[in-house]
Amino acid sequence: MSFKTEDESAKSPNQNEDNFGLPDIDYKPLDQLESQPAENNDSSSSSTLDEPRAEETDYATQDKPASSERVEYIPSDEPTSSKAPIVIGLLIAVVVCVAGFLVWRYVIQPMNEKTKKEELAKKEKALKAKEEQERIAREKEEAERKRLEAEAAANAKPVEGTIEALTAPTKRYYVVVASAVDGDLVMDYAKKLSAKGVSSKIIPPFGKWKFNRISVGDHDSYAAAQSAADAIKSDYGNAVWVIRY
Repeated sequence: MSFKTEDESAKSPNQNEDNFGLPDIDYKPLDQLESQPAENNDSSSSSTLDEPRAEETDYATQDKPASSERVEYIPSDEPTSSKAPIVIGLLIAVVVCVAGFLVWRYVIQPMNEKTKKEELAKKEKALKAKEEQERIAREKEEAERKRLEAEAAANAKPVEGTIEALTAPTKRYYVVVASAVDGDLVMDYAKKLSAKGVSSKIIPPFGKWKFNRISVGDHDSYAAAQSAADAIKSDYGNAVWVIRY
C-alpha cells in the first residue's frame, strides 16, 4: 500500500473528489498474488491469525454473556388469579340469605299471621252479626205470628156447642161438671157452655137421685172418663165426677 503526500494530494483535486478524500490503495493483479511463495502466505496468515486486532477482541468480549449458563423463561399455562372475588361473592351470598331469612322470620311471617288473625276475627264477627240478625228476625216473625193469632182469636166468633138431652141409659161413663134439681137451671148452664163452644149432654134424674146433670164428655171406660175429669178440673173446679148412665 502506498500513500501520497500532501503535495500530491493537492495537485490532483479531481482524484480526491472521486475517492471521497480516502487514501489510494495500490492494487495488484491476482496472478502476482498467486505467484508469491506459499511461505509468505503462511507466515502472513499465521501472523494475522495469531494476533487479532484489538477492536475484534473488544467486540468479542462485549458480545459474550457474563455467565455461561443460559436462562430460559417458560410461561405458565395456568392463569394466576386471586381467590378474593370468590370469597367476597360467597360472603355476600351468605349475608343476603341470612338477611332474607331474618326478614321473612321477623317481618313477613308475623305480618302474615297478624293478617290471618284479623281476617279470622272479621269472619267471626260477621258470622255473629249474621246469627244475631237471624235471631232478631225469628223473634220478630214469632211475635208477629202470635199477634196475628191473638187478633184472629179476638175477632173470631166462637163456635157454639151442641146441647143434647139424654132420654135413656147408654151404659157409658160421663164426666159431670154440674147438677141441679131444677131442669131450667141446668139448661141455662148448658147454654152458657154452648156459647163458649163447649158441647154438653143433659142427663135426666135416675135411680134414687132426683138431680139433672150436665156432662161435657163420655167414654167407654171409667178410667178414661176419670182421666178426662182430672184434666178439666182446672177449668170447672174440683167438683167434677164420673157417673155411669
